[in-house]
Amino acid sequence: MSRAIQQSEFFWNDMVKQVDWYRDNASPEIAEQFVLAVETTLRTLAETPGLGRPRFKDWLELQGIHSWGVQGPYHRFLVFYRFTDKNLIAERLIHGARDLGRRLLESPSDSGD
Repeated sequence: MSRAIQQSEFFWNDMVKQVDWYRDNASPEIAEQFVLAVETTLRTLAETPGLGRPRFKDWLELQGIHSWGVQGPYHRFLVFYRFTDKNLIAERLIHGARDLGRRLLESPSDSGD
């Protein structure tokens, strides 16, 4: 059963910010490839949300969050998501080398990167 994919405002902002970076610093083609990789990853997670591992179990605000790497070559980016029987909720899209707990709790506009 495939779940409906929902993207939070923070996820959308993370995505736009990264696409703009790729477009400005690499090429429009690379930016498009990134979008396709993220979309493919979200569809995979909608089909099989248990692929991702549970994260931040001790943080009340982040309980229920799972993570899974974006399809290569963008695997350093992580999709943070929750899921129900009917929905996959993409919460954030963050590079894995960041202070993940802190970044998940702040607005994408506060991150400065």
